[in-house]
Amino acid sequence: MKRSDIPSLDDLRAFEAVTRLGSVRAAAIELALTHGAISRRVSKLAADLKLQLLEPDGRGVRPTRDGERLALATSDALKGISTALAEIRSPFATPPIVLSCERSLAMRWLIPRLSDFQDRHPGIDVHLSTGGGPLDFVRERITLAIRRLDFPLDPDWTVTTITQETIGPVMRPDMAGRFEDGDYLALGSRTRPEAWRKWLASRPDIPPPRDIRFYDHHFMMLEAAASGLGIALSPRIIAADDIASGRLLAPVGFDVDGTSYGLIWPKGAEVAEHVQTLENWIMQRMQ
Repeated sequence: MKRSDIPSLDDLRAFEAVTRLGSVRAAAIELALTHGAISRRVSKLAADLKLQLLEPDGRGVRPTRDGERLALATSDALKGISTALAEIRSPFATPPIVLSCERSLAMRWLIPRLSDFQDRHPGIDVHLSTGGGPLDFVRERITLAIRRLDFPLDPDWTVTTITQETIGPVMRPDMAGRFEDGDYLALGSRTRPEAWRKWLASRPDIPPPRDIRFYDHHFMMLEAAASGLGIALSPRIIAADDIASGRLLAPVGFDVDGTSYGLIWPKGAEVAEHVQTLENWIMQRMQ
């Protein structure tokens, strides 16, 4: 392949971030660019390749079949480049930590707090990877993962529970009256399609909604709730900042749902001092 056949690396990075995170807004936050800059780079990539790479998916986007293949190849290539550069530039330095975290937890809890860790430990390089459920530490080059422990855990993993999951309805303050009257739409995440049904069954004092609308991710669901589109059933941890700021209200609090979040790393792997430092920081902040 001629060099001229390979698209711009900046365009590929923007496209990979959009497909991985499910939205242009999320990609813009991760890459520290504007929404418009991300959109232009993805549009330019599609035009250069003469392919449709993305298609609408609710309020977000998802890759087409061609886009999915390109996104996977780009992700693998970027990880390989990042690893090679780290080894070349600093052969004797502390290796970076690749921290894998679920998308909504990363966007709503981890990223807003990660600058605190960097300020406290400027010599520790943390690379954030988003994903949920099962892990392949070797293939994905992951050092440490944060997961909601609601899936089968590999016996070759070490798992440390860091906090219980609690969920409850959150809403824009002016929606509280409609919630009390049962005149509301319930907003849920496709990652937990039975959450509303189970929660309502445990809370017979709460009037049921008119209907339930689902979003691909919790962070999208919370944005919909903040826009007044309905009442979101949200984990406390990812709604905490919006509640603290008054953007959202949790009038009936949060209930334990029987699951928890945990830190995961390969069993038998030596935990380096800088990784232990990050683990301790996460534990403290989760409290």
